[in-house]
Amino acid sequence: MDAISIQHVTKSYGKHVAVNALSLHVPRGSLYGFIGPNGSGKTTTLRMIMNILLPDSGEIVVLGQTDTRTARDRISYLPEERGLYKKMTVRRLLRYYGQLKGMKQPALDASIRSWIDRMELSDWLDKKVDALSKGMAQKVQFIAAAVAAPELLILDEPFSGLDPVNAEILKEAVLDLRKNGTTVVFSTHDMGMAEKLCDRIFMIFKGTKVLDGTLDEIQESFGSDTVRVRTADGMAALDGLSGVEFVNDSGNVQDVRWNGDPQDLLRALLNRTEVHHFEITRPSLHDIFVRIAHPEPEAVSRG
Repeated sequence: MDAISIQHVTKSYGKHVAVNALSLHVPRGSLYGFIGPNGSGKTTTLRMIMNILLPDSGEIVVLGQTDTRTARDRISYLPEERGLYKKMTVRRLLRYYGQLKGMKQPALDASIRSWIDRMELSDWLDKKVDALSKGMAQKVQFIAAAVAAPELLILDEPFSGLDPVNAEILKEAVLDLRKNGTTVVFSTHDMGMAEKLCDRIFMIFKGTKVLDGTLDEIQESFGSDTVRVRTADGMAALDGLSGVEFVNDSGNVQDVRWNGDPQDLLRALLNRTEVHHFEITRPSLHDIFVRIAHPEPEAVSRG
């Protein structure tokens, strides 16, 4: 059984179609990534799954329930717009969220202590929320979503604003939840994180599903027309080469979308400069995202 099944769902705001005839299946126990540009329909879809918004048409089944309100105690949601009761202590706040999910105090307090220790917040348990830094508050809100061990955890931009150390702590927590049977759905603009974490990736663009599959399946569908190069002259070495369709320039390394035999590109570069690295590779998720969101890029563009 799927954790989430969406069949032909449409949602409009006036004349604007936010989600258009969307069908989607999220397997139980998976880590499922939602990607897409701002305004593409990601958050609207997540809110319909949570029954915060109702679709205009179509059907959504969550944890086997067509009326998703009946499954609410088994689902937790971390919204993109963070919001905590700032005058409450962290302990009281987490107890409140756990009790909303029906947890009894002894089990709830044990779960709070475990999560607080894991998130390195032990010194802040009895401090008020308004004393926390932004990163600490974000970790507390994650704990509030995870403390009741939900069957389905929905995270909207969970890594936004976190420094690398705290992002790593949160990533490990998400992986452990999945290992213990929780289905995790999260939206992100971090394509590298989506590549590393997700079992499957879904992309919505202008309200319509444009990608849905494993990273291997998605990359395979876009072929192997990308060449990663590092040369002595960087971008300047690529200027004027007629086979170059697009370049994602990362400074020292360029990912080149090349129309033709890659050996022709190598020969052209060797005639111009020193070539330190030359690799034929599949396009990254970042490159695929840009291709879809900007289908007619300039011949050479900085990424």
